[in-house]
Amino acid sequence: MQALLDVILPVFLVIGFGYVAVWTKLFSQAGVEGLMKFTQNFAIPCLLFDAIASLDLSATFDLKLLGSFYIGATTGFLAGFLGARYFFRRNLEDSIAIGFCCLFSNSLLLGLAITERAYGPDALEANFAIIAIHAPFCYGLGVTVMEIARNRGGGITGTIGKVFTAMFRNALVIGIMLGFVVNLSGLPLPGAVQDAVDLIVRAALPAALFGLGGVLYRYRPEGDLRIILYVCAVSLILHPAVVWGLGRVNGLSTEAFRSAVLTAAMAPGINTYLFANMYGAARRVAASSVLIGTASSILTIWVWLAVLP
Repeated sequence: MQALLDVILPVFLVIGFGYVAVWTKLFSQAGVEGLMKFTQNFAIPCLLFDAIASLDLSATFDLKLLGSFYIGATTGFLAGFLGARYFFRRNLEDSIAIGFCCLFSNSLLLGLAITERAYGPDALEANFAIIAIHAPFCYGLGVTVMEIARNRGGGITGTIGKVFTAMFRNALVIGIMLGFVVNLSGLPLPGAVQDAVDLIVRAALPAALFGLGGVLYRYRPEGDLRIILYVCAVSLILHPAVVWGLGRVNGLSTEAFRSAVLTAAMAPGINTYLFANMYGAARRVAASSVLIGTASSILTIWVWLAVLP
């Protein structure tokens, strides 16, 4: 109960404030869109830039950590795709989009916030290692499979081009890449620039969580309840369970193990809807999975926190 009150509840209260503010029309949808553009295109890229620029790369980028997490994520994608295709009888493109819902956990807005609340800012190094390749890996897998399935874009060259376009137009990926440039070059930022980045970083997570609440109001559930619950089960239970097992087999440190399992245990992120909308596939399932998965994760995260070392 204490974990719920001290760790989970504050995060979801901020999300709830955003939801209620939009519901009661105290905050407009246009305001939400502006806030999310600020957080996703500027504030969170600055957060990732700052984190990657100061990471000890040799100590943080552990192949056992990344392998445990991303094998679990790929398992989620396959479970979502195969379940949608053969159990729920969805068409091929819908099945891929639903697989993407089970692949792309909310590693940023929820994963960082929950891990920091539970274990402190010093526990986030493994989170940042996972996040550094999260968007490239997930978009690379999802876009590649979708483009192959649709058989468009000029063959293999067109497919590769679409994958790179989807990844490297993403502000989060740009922030990560710039962080690597600073880290590997060893060049310090001027003091005034670092202070400005720090100011933006402090606003990133609170503003993003509030904006997420407003976004979730727009994505109210509509039909397809059985497959939405299936997506939530894969995302909130299967993915972290696989990561748990692999993390134990690979002998991850306690800190890395916690970060990997908690990140895997997060609800589907907003990017799942963006992917579905980009291809016009399973948009209703993706949108409702984000909302219901986020609400359900209040309880499932509590359970994972209780059983983690």
